[in-house]
Amino acid sequence: MFRFILPLVALVGATAALSADTKDYRAREAARDQVELDKQLAGLVPGKPQSCIDTFRYRDTTRVGDKILYKNGRNDVMVNDTGGGCFGLRRGDTIITKTYGSQLCRGDIVRTADLVSRSPSGSCSFGDFIPYRKP
Repeated sequence: MFRFILPLVALVGATAALSADTKDYRAREAARDQVELDKQLAGLVPGKPQSCIDTFRYRDTTRVGDKILYKNGRNDVMVNDTGGGCFGLRRGDTIITKTYGSQLCRGDIVRTADLVSRSPSGSCSFGDFIPYRKP
């Protein structure tokens, strides 16, 4: 009887420890993402959210956590919070968007894929685009 209970207790204890470590990891990851976002947007002021942006104007793309930053130089950055779901964003997978016309808009689907294995790694949709510009 004890040979069944002891491994069960050890398994439950290990699972609880792993869960606590996962929460700490997520908190550290969120703090690291916030520091990186603050660094990217240093000296810029947020503006009124927009539902669409022109793709020809914003060519440089950067990822910070669940956010995608579209840049037109250092003083013009559009931040889009995908709200999670694009698990590949954190891993650095490639971003795949399908545009209809010359704009990316709120609600458009963003897919991520691992270029090495050529497998999809997640999908989500764009939220509002928040402009950050030099005052």
